[in-house]
Amino acid sequence: MAKKDFTILNKLGIHARPAAQFVKTANRFQSDIFVEKDGEEVDGKSIMGLMMLAAGHGSVISVSADGSDADAAL
Repeated sequence: MAKKDFTILNKLGIHARPAAQFVKTANRFQSDIFVEKDGEEVDGKSIMGLMMLAAGHGSVISVSADGSDADAAL
């Protein structure tokens, strides 16, 4: 399993468009991808899950991937 922390720089945070772009990229990988913020973990291949995190500008999220291409996914 690979894991990395990221800080949200978009001034609007993770809203529909960046969530859709994230999911589109995540779906290119076979690995399971998860995103965590403040102890809440969601499926990184779910637009609704990402938006439920309410990750605003300056938030720190942890992205983890588990599978054969986990390192490439991050």
